[in-house]
This record gives sequence, structure tokens and C-alpha cells, in this order.
Amino acid sequence: MDAETKANLENLAVATISMQLLKRGIRNVAMNGVRPLNNPTKPIVGEAYTLRYIPLREDLSGPDVLGKPDFAPRRAIEEVPPGAVLVVDGRGRADVAVLGDILIERLKVRGVTALVSDGGIRDAEECLEAGFPIFAAGPASPASVTFHSAGDLQCPIGCGGVAVIPGDIIAADGDGVIVIPKALAAEIGRDGLEQERYERFAKLRVSQGRAVPGIYPPNEDAKAEYAEWLEAGEPNG
Repeated sequence: MDAETKANLENLAVATISMQLLKRGIRNVAMNGVRPLNNPTKPIVGEAYTLRYIPLREDLSGPDVLGKPDFAPRRAIEEVPPGAVLVVDGRGRADVAVLGDILIERLKVRGVTALVSDGGIRDAEECLEAGFPIFAAGPASPASVTFHSAGDLQCPIGCGGVAVIPGDIIAADGDGVIVIPKALAAEIGRDGLEQERYERFAKLRVSQGRAVPGIYPPNEDAKAEYAEWLEAGEPNG
């Protein structure tokens, strides 16, 4: 993702991004059950680095695996690039934590953008005190090895009912988390800015007493009025 695209997306609401994707026929991109945990919310944009958990199998999951050098969740903490978003397939288990406060602190120190998961977070209060952006299912005390086994890194995953491919663009704010196919990110950012510009105009006119039909979505008269508004420098009156 180039700097211009990132800057554009950072200036867009997730709701706007959702509409831009819908206009391109892409619907299943908003994560279900994944919510902002920080208060206030910390909006984020970044490329996805993925971690996948699989169902528990006792010979694959126990406290002893945590220290193994090939244990994927520990590798993820050290290998996710600065600026990326660690997206964890927690199998939709809100009652099981995918990470806790020590690992969240490490992600913060390494310059990772955020954690996104459809699983839970343990040591939740300590995690949030770190000021690191977290979008997850909520607090959960059981560690991952209680009900998960380690899967793999940097592979296609499901998170919140949405497919996530490594390198996809993750955007999140108070409305939730959305996945943008990387190939569409630049045009979504560009066209989204224009959508929000027109919506500012439409909201201004509605606040002045105009009825919604004809303004949102615009008819030809509204489009002409919008062009005049742009030419006048987008006045507030």
C-alpha cells in the first residue's frame, strides 16, 4: 500500500469503505463479533499479517508448546512487520483468549499497528492500559492453549466470518472492522473521499431543511447544485 492510498483510507469512515466495496459487488467484508475495545476507539489502517488457530487436539496443545521455537503464535509476535495489523483467526471463540498483556506490549514496542481477532483477550485491562489498538470479541480468561491448537502464519484465514488474505488492507473504527482487497485499495481511497465530500454537502442541505429525496442520492438538480458548491469552495452556509 503506497503512502497516498494509506492517507486516503485513514481519512475515510469504515461505513464509507463498506459502501464503496458494495458498489463494486463485494459484500462480505465486515467482520461479525469483532468490536473496538479501546475507549476512545483508535481507528486504524494497515496491511494484514495473519495467524490461524485450529481446534484443540491434546497432543498439539499444552503449556509446554508455548516455549517451542516453531510455535506459530509466538513467531507471529516477532515476525509481524511494523505497521502491519496482526489478524488472528480465533475460530469465533469469544470465550478463549488469543493474546494477553505481555504479547500486546511486545506488539506495541515493535511498532505493529493493531490486533484484530474474533477471539478474546486476556489480561484485558492491562492490554488496554497499553494504549494499543485492539479490535476483538472481548475479555476472556482462558489462554489459547486451553481450547485452541496453533495453526499457521501468513495464510488465508477466516476472521469474524470474513476471508482475510495476507496483504489485504484492514480498516477499523467505531463501526467495526472491514477488509479491503489490496488490488482495490487505491480506488476505494480515491472514490471514498469524493463520496464523503458529497455527503457533507447533502448533510448540510438537510440541516437547512431540505428533504432527503433528490439530495441523497442526488438527482440531476442536486448534482448541479453540488458542482456550484464545490466551485464556491465548499461553504458551510
